[in-house]
Amino acid sequence: MEKKKLLWLIDTKLVLAIVIIFLLFSFILLPLSFSLLFLFLITFVLLYIFIKKHRKIRDFIGTKTMLLVTIIFIIFFFVMFSFILYKSMFILGTYSIFDILFSSVWNPEYGQFGLFPIIYVTVLVTGIALLIAVPISILSAIYITEYAPRRIRKTIRPFIDVLAGVPSVVYGLCAYLVLVPLVKDVIAPWFGIESTGSCVFTAAITLAIMVFPIIISLCIESFDAIPIALKEASLSVGATKWETVKKVVFRASASGIISSILLGFGRAFGETIAVSMVIGGIPRMPSSLFAPGQTLASLIISAYGEMMSVPLYESALMMVTLILFIVVLLFNIVGFAVLRRARRRGKF
Repeated sequence: MEKKKLLWLIDTKLVLAIVIIFLLFSFILLPLSFSLLFLFLITFVLLYIFIKKHRKIRDFIGTKTMLLVTIIFIIFFFVMFSFILYKSMFILGTYSIFDILFSSVWNPEYGQFGLFPIIYVTVLVTGIALLIAVPISILSAIYITEYAPRRIRKTIRPFIDVLAGVPSVVYGLCAYLVLVPLVKDVIAPWFGIESTGSCVFTAAITLAIMVFPIIISLCIESFDAIPIALKEASLSVGATKWETVKKVVFRASASGIISSILLGFGRAFGETIAVSMVIGGIPRMPSSLFAPGQTLASLIISAYGEMMSVPLYESALMMVTLILFIVVLLFNIVGFAVLRRARRRGKF
């Protein structure tokens, strides 16, 4: 023990001597800014060496640092919410919340800030996207984990992970070049409706395609986490493969499925770039699914730079931001409660 302590003291003195020599040369030969930077780096290295040698100090600093980061994020959440609420107070002092939420006309140039058509289109697009994406994604994840051969499973999973990380502007561009002409020339005429292709239906399909890889990837991870003993026990008593999936896999992974749907909802509800490229950008009540519309997120990005010199218009857009913030927050709170209940019911 004494030998290790002596060696550590010798190493420390040697390091300090080298540091002092380098500092002297740096202050003589280098400009002041580089010398200060070098001094900062050397101080950081010495502090790291000192902390590494003392386990209790290292554990204390690590724990307090993580606590500090957590507190900073919590404070940032409340600061961001307070800032958005403060910016929205101007329009709330001019118009009632009822007029803003349930008025059907959005025309800022004439002082009309009705958000009902925009909220309606946002809910409609998100709902259609989830109705399409959720069942297909869950069944796809079931096939990949339970029925697909091992070679196919190993081939498909990397592609799904890559698709989950593709930027939304890429999805938007592909939808604009492929889905918009398809809806305009094929799908809408098949229903006897004329459409430009930039409409609510195109935006919903685009969002569904964007949500697919996220839900599939998370569901696969949930299904893979189920103990094999549970599946083997079900099969051993005579249950078929599909009965095992329905009564064992779905029940044991209910919390993971709910989490994937929640994450998919957050991606679809707040999506901006891809939706704004294909929805048409007209803030009015759509007459059909093939009519253009506007969502809350796409309204912000399309209108934020137009009349920001008008305080009332800026406050109206911040009100839209506040609505998005509150809806996602409430949905996460409700989802957390449902998730806890599903975890309790899913325990064997």
